[in-house]
Amino acid sequence: MPIQNDFKRALAAGQPQIGMWSTLSSPLVAELLAGSGFDWILLDTEHAPNDVPLMVPHLQAVAAEQRHRTHPVVRPAWNDPVLIKRYLDIGAQTLLLPFVQTADEARAAVQGMRYAPHGTRGMGGSVRASHFGRDANYVRDAQQELCLLVQVETQEALTQIEAIAAVDGVDGIFIGPSDLSASMGFPGQPNHPEVRAAIDDAIRRIRAAGKAPGILSVNEERARECLALGALFVAVALDMVLLREAADACAARFRGPQANVVARSSY
Repeated sequence: MPIQNDFKRALAAGQPQIGMWSTLSSPLVAELLAGSGFDWILLDTEHAPNDVPLMVPHLQAVAAEQRHRTHPVVRPAWNDPVLIKRYLDIGAQTLLLPFVQTADEARAAVQGMRYAPHGTRGMGGSVRASHFGRDANYVRDAQQELCLLVQVETQEALTQIEAIAAVDGVDGIFIGPSDLSASMGFPGQPNHPEVRAAIDDAIRRIRAAGKAPGILSVNEERARECLALGALFVAVALDMVLLREAADACAARFRGPQANVVARSSY
């Protein structure tokens, strides 16, 4: 039997899941963060110098933390069936796929997540996900423990929320605030009032459509607002931002009154 996906079950039950966004591409950092108490951790390959071989030790590192079970969510660089297959084969159970614009693109993602006759995922005999072939029932049972999250990141995609949410096999829809702000004509301003209003509306619509809404916000007040609106998987911190801000602030304290003001993240 595949490992039970408690993250997928929590979303289906409407239980908010608080997460950490990791882009430092370090298994040691991933293990450290997995012990912090978050429900999930995003392991990025879209905007981080990471790829399939490097993701294996990341997944092993998160699993090594025994005191707190943090669920790894892997973001491939693109909604590509080859990448989907490869990340599932190495043991990822939950994928966050970027830039899904339409229901057809969401259906293609679902197809990539499923074996024939329900999909197009290629079968590998002794992959890590099947405990190197020791789980004889993996191919039969894998689908029920896989979780698919898709990103809507443009104005066009927002108009397709209900259609995307209606696709069987989509568990959640993540709103990409940075790309959305650029799409709306406010690049680098994810907290612009018009962008915030669009995000608020999207969260309500995703939840009304019966799927789990997701968001990233390192601003605590904004993250709590999104949770109150019904967001169910919310990343509230980003490892690179935490490290940068702490390092800059520490250096500033010792540089004296001539120190530069520490820049805060726009997320």
